[in-house]
Amino acid sequence: MRSGQVFLNNKLAGTLTEESRKMYVFRYEQGYFDDPAAVAVSLTLPKSKREYRSAYLFPFFFNMLAEGVNKELQSRQLRIDREDAFGLLLATTGSDTIGAVTVKPLKDDELTRNK
Repeated sequence: MRSGQVFLNNKLAGTLTEESRKMYVFRYEQGYFDDPAAVAVSLTLPKSKREYRSAYLFPFFFNMLAEGVNKELQSRQLRIDREDAFGLLLATTGSDTIGAVTVKPLKDDELTRNK
């Protein structure tokens, strides 16, 4: 299981987890959810106490990935299978993204501590 912390404008918004290659979960952090000034990460992921589950990587996060030649280059240089969208997401969206959202890898011990 792999996870990443999702930040919006450098504020921790939630956690994205790959439970398996066919199950992804997004959950807002309680503090972020309780903040009335905090907006949803995406229109497709409105602020909610419930967790979002999907059989594929949520399109919002998938669309943060490079395409074409850039994807090939990242995959080769980082030694990540080009079909491993979640691995590429964790490796490439921790900073310098086009929008206000970043995703930073979460270590297993941090995931256990945050539950």
